[in-house]
Amino acid sequence: MESVFVGGNTILSPHTLAMNGRVAFMVPPSSTRRSLPKNLRYPRQAKHPPDMGVNQFLKKTSNDASEPAQTEFPEEEEEKYTEDGEIVWESEEIEAIESLFQGRLPQKPGSLNRQRPLPLPLPYKVRPLRLPSPKRNAVKIGPLSKQVYKNPNALVGLAREIRSLGEDKDVGIVLNKRVQFLRKGSLSMTIRELRHMGLLERALQTFCWAQKQPQLYPDDRILSSTVEVLARNHELKLPFNLDKFTSSASRGVIEAMVRGFIKGGSLHLAWKLVTIAKDNQRKLDPSLYAKLIVEFGKNPDKHMVVITLLEELGEREDLKLSQQDCTSIMKVCIRLGKFEVVKSVYDWFRQSGHDPTVVVYTTLIHSHYSEKRYKEALAVVWEMEASNCLFDFPAYRVVIKLFVALNDLARAARYFSKLKEAGFTPTYDVYRDMIRIYMVSGRLAKCREICKEVEMRGLKLEQETMSHLLQLERDKRFGD
Repeated sequence: MESVFVGGNTILSPHTLAMNGRVAFMVPPSSTRRSLPKNLRYPRQAKHPPDMGVNQFLKKTSNDASEPAQTEFPEEEEEKYTEDGEIVWESEEIEAIESLFQGRLPQKPGSLNRQRPLPLPLPYKVRPLRLPSPKRNAVKIGPLSKQVYKNPNALVGLAREIRSLGEDKDVGIVLNKRVQFLRKGSLSMTIRELRHMGLLERALQTFCWAQKQPQLYPDDRILSSTVEVLARNHELKLPFNLDKFTSSASRGVIEAMVRGFIKGGSLHLAWKLVTIAKDNQRKLDPSLYAKLIVEFGKNPDKHMVVITLLEELGEREDLKLSQQDCTSIMKVCIRLGKFEVVKSVYDWFRQSGHDPTVVVYTTLIHSHYSEKRYKEALAVVWEMEASNCLFDFPAYRVVIKLFVALNDLARAARYFSKLKEAGFTPTYDVYRDMIRIYMVSGRLAKCREICKEVEMRGLKLEQETMSHLLQLERDKRFGD
């Protein structure tokens, strides 16, 4: 193996250069030579893949910490050469070189017809099949028949088409086109709509046409609508034997007749029919009693009838009244002075699971105020405040009247300010009550301020209030 000597040191042979890829010079240090900077003293080596035959992490173990750790490298095997100086190649090396020119390395022994494994299943592909989720905003369109016989717009449209017919044409021209889509109870709304249009004769013709259709009649809903329309317009002919009629007719038809009489103003006929129905053990809807109480309560001569209706209503075990019915009955009882009935209706309303509204609270406060039971009324006001009930104008007006009656100036003034802050405009009676309480307290300046506000509103105080104000000013002047 050829070597080159430089300065007493050996340079690696070309074979070593081919194996290691770099040349190492061993130059002895010179004291006269200038020391190289640190970056040149330890030059960065080129990045080469590590030699798998060398353990790069194995360091020389030493107990002396001052000695730097040195990496142990295995000694390189010397290559064999022939007598002529040529390298002797082994059979494995020759086979590897030949395979490069053949295009493919020899395969390891084994099966050559190996199949590629299938890819792993993806989660979204192995989920079980499901039905498609319905669209949330999709509009459900039912069959055409349901669109007609249950759709109010379609039924009202029938009434409009009937109205557009000529006087000499029959309603069957319009109804025969829709007969396959109509069901029992469909034409009840059409009959009521014809009544609102003032076409009473057309409504009766529609009922007569429905009677000839076996799939539409008999039906209590169409009959009830027709009876109510005729009774309301005083066109219904009562049978001679009402006892027999009430015993054979359905409850819906009787209630429709009573409702029509009430709306038409025939209260005596409604009262007569209710009395006969009670004698025949026929229970009608309690709301009909409430409507009769309200209508009869407007007439001072019918107070005995109202009391009878109240007693009959109190005997009902299956009492079902709406909030409007309860407040209407309470207001009638306040006018009649039946304050105990007002409290009973209020207690029943609470026991039925309903939450009192501002109208119910205001009616009860007005009842206690009219009865001059101011402490009970004040307790209802605090209950109303505790329930965070929003006051309306009638509630403010009743509460101000209560505090004026209690001579509580501070609370009356506070609720008067709240009334204005809520955006309501005081009426004449509110101004009058505030002037009276300020007059009693001797607050003449406040009285003048409210009087000026009343004049700006275009109102005029009554003569009695003005005389009291003049007297108060006169007393104030002479008193000073």
